[in-house]
Amino acid sequence: MTADTSNTHSATLRVPAQHPALAGHFPGNPIVPGVVILDAVICAAEAWLDARFQPAGLSQAKFLAPLKPDEDARIEFQLRAPLLDFAVYRGQDTIAKGTLRSAPDAVP
Repeated sequence: MTADTSNTHSATLRVPAQHPALAGHFPGNPIVPGVVILDAVICAAEAWLDARFQPAGLSQAKFLAPLKPDEDARIEFQLRAPLLDFAVYRGQDTIAKGTLRSAPDAVP
């Protein structure tokens, strides 16, 4: 993970084909469930903000394209406390985007 400035950040995302959430999602044509992508977004945000980000809600989320197992993706963040905008990209294609809301007083 690399930080760009104090309010923006990027992180990598790669979900292995052996991830337990992929069993049955979907046989013969697996895709990464949205909840797994959101979990990766939250984990990356917490790592970047040193666990100071405590999600209290998801203001919006859109899933625009599927992510396949073992594909490289990039998460881009922009912090507008108490909101954290995110977008997930595979190359130039947007996979998902949204806004997380932090718990009060969680992000300085």
